[in-house]
Amino acid sequence: MRKCCISFLFVAIIILSGITVLLPQSQTHLEYLRIHIRANSNADIDQAVKYSVKGAVVEYLTPYIAECKTKTQAQEMLNGVLNKVEDLADKVLKEAGFNYQSKAEIKREEFPTRVYGELQLEKGFYDALIIELGDGAGDNWWCVVYPPLCFTGSDSGYKYKSKIYQIIYDFLSEKKAKTTSG
Repeated sequence: MRKCCISFLFVAIIILSGITVLLPQSQTHLEYLRIHIRANSNADIDQAVKYSVKGAVVEYLTPYIAECKTKTQAQEMLNGVLNKVEDLADKVLKEAGFNYQSKAEIKREEFPTRVYGELQLEKGFYDALIIELGDGAGDNWWCVVYPPLCFTGSDSGYKYKSKIYQIIYDFLSEKKAKTTSG
């Protein structure tokens, strides 16, 4: 009887190990820093204010993000202005007549596969600036802070979503060059 139990346990371990190897694994994508603004709900009014908050936050962060040369710099900069981001979001909410507030934090979360233009971000864990408006139970707006897909600078000031495909191409080419040379 004891040999039967041990044999059963051994077979179960082999089967579970095989299933684990065959199932798709979530990866941690360390090269990206995302931003998500989660609406209070899916009501039209909550979705509309989400876009107002997005506009104000992107405008505020753009000059800072434009100076960041690495994801680490971007993350450190965001950590330094989290309270200001919350204050800005709360101001937009208050001016629009909402009585709920925002919460901003940087954390690693699992996200589904998303497509941004020609770039596909695979399902997995990403570091992200999460801004929850109220309950944060509604649909979200998202973009990538680093590499700066929605925050880019130019010589004549800052432009929202300018040179987006060139930045993606340069970033991915540099990453590919490092992978093939190393």
